[in-house]
Amino acid sequence: MPDFPTITHVALTVRDLDRSVPWYRQLFDAEPVLDEDTGAFHHVVWPVGGQTLVALNQFPDPADAVPFDERRLGLDHLAFACADRSELDQWRDRLDELGIAHGGVVDAPYGSVLSFRDPDNIALEFFAPRG
Repeated sequence: MPDFPTITHVALTVRDLDRSVPWYRQLFDAEPVLDEDTGAFHHVVWPVGGQTLVALNQFPDPADAVPFDERRLGLDHLAFACADRSELDQWRDRLDELGIAHGGVVDAPYGSVLSFRDPDNIALEFFAPRG
């Protein structure tokens, strides 16, 4: 059996691409590489970290309008890898520059984390392992 493959992409369902795309464009400091309306859904995609794509999907017939809550079944959060705690400090400063609320850098025995939320309340974080 081969090694378990890496993650190629993550797709997040958002309520309003007109609101979410500019927010993620600022966060990623990049233009999307794909903006496509398939009919079944509209998605906008960015490459992050060299090997992973992050997509935002908007459906014409959403199941509900309830904001994201990690306590429901499904996604808990999406974490972006940082090399060390000093990189987290840089991201904290960048989030401050962008006016994005966050929980500050929190140290734990397994590593350090900087948590924040997107316009749909989707939980995101920057994470650096202990070391």
